[in-house]
Order: sequence, then structure tokens, then C-alpha cells
Amino acid sequence: MLSPVEIGVLGATGPAGTGIAARLAAIGHNVVAGSRERSRADAVVATLREKWDARVDGLRAGTNDDAAAAQDLVIVATTWEGAVDTAAAHASALAGKVVASMANGLEKVGHEFRPVLPEAGSLAEAVQAAAPAARVASAFHMIPAATFGNLDEEMDSDVVVCSDDDVARDLVIDLVSSIPNLGAFDGGSLANSVGLEAFTAVLLTVNLRHKGSATLRLAGVDRRSPR
Repeated sequence: MLSPVEIGVLGATGPAGTGIAARLAAIGHNVVAGSRERSRADAVVATLREKWDARVDGLRAGTNDDAAAAQDLVIVATTWEGAVDTAAAHASALAGKVVASMANGLEKVGHEFRPVLPEAGSLAEAVQAAAPAARVASAFHMIPAATFGNLDEEMDSDVVVCSDDDVARDLVIDLVSSIPNLGAFDGGSLANSVGLEAFTAVLLTVNLRHKGSATLRLAGVDRRSPR
């Protein structure tokens, strides 16, 4: 079981960032909810404290600079359009740190979603290129922001983690496993993130057309890393 760690969330005022910040604080981690504007982070944290009270005691507001300075792990939870620029802006602070990218490039065309992938192959690889000294892993692609943010709802999903760095992969797998009812799987190198990011568009299209809320669940394999 992962002991409480300090986690910075870049872009914690958007739906994904707010949701994962609240969820991680609720299970005992110390979370810095970052935003480009401190006032926005203050407002989000105040709202979460009003709603969840002592369940999010470990959550505090800060700027993205504060979030990037988190001791143990930083999560890039901005909109997908801003993920690479945000990583580049904080590249020095992220050097040597484990950085989890949860960005999915998506566009809605008619009654379906389609992936938007950068020249680097995946947004996770583009984040790594933007912050070359960071230890980037990709994770959390197929979990809806609303599911993260509703602390009264038990999560029921699996998360595939990809990275070129063994330390990053193992820490993010441990982080995923610290969230009740989430399974963590080793998905190999960061290059495999492209498949996860692209398939998220398919999963969202299924949910849109079937009016559902399906997430990823893998069968026939043990959870966590095989190492």
C-alpha cells in the first residue's frame, strides 16, 4: 500500500484536475491543486471543502508553480490543448520528478469522438519532449472526470500505465492501486500511450451512442506490474 505522498496537480481547476485532486486527497494524499491563477485554485478548493469537508483535508490551493514543486509526483491534468505548453513552462521544476500525463486529444465530430494525436505520437510523448528531464508516465485516460470527483461513488475501472522509466511506472502503478477498486496494469513503454489515448475516443463514442458510462476493465490477467 502506498504511503501518503505529496502530489501536485497542474490544471486542477478543470473537470479532470478537480476530480482527481479531490479523489487523491480523500484517500489520504497531500495534494496541491494548481492553476495559472491562484484565485481560481482558491475557489475550487473552497468549493470542494464545502462539499466534502474533512474528506479533503489533504487538499490545498496553489499556483501551477506550486503544484510543479510537489515533492513526490506531478499530474498534468490540464485540457489536452494546454498539456504540452504547461509541461514546457514548468520543465525546470519537473526535472527528475515523476510526471503523470492523463491528457487525451479528442474532438467531437457528429455523433462520435475522434482522437487528435500530435506528431510525437501521443500527448504523453509530447509532454516528455517538452520536459525532457522529467520521468513521464501516462495513466488515467479512460476514467470520466465526474467519476473521479464524486467521492460518494465507488470507482470501478482499470488503468494502464505506460512509461520508459521504471521508477515512474512503478510509482504511478502504486498510486493507481492506492485508489480503492482501481486496477493497475503495466502497459510497457511510453510509445504505447498512443493506443490508450486513441482508444479513449472509441470508448467515449460507445458511451455516447449507447447512453452509458463504460470504463476499461481487463480480464484474464493479474493486476500490477509483472516485475
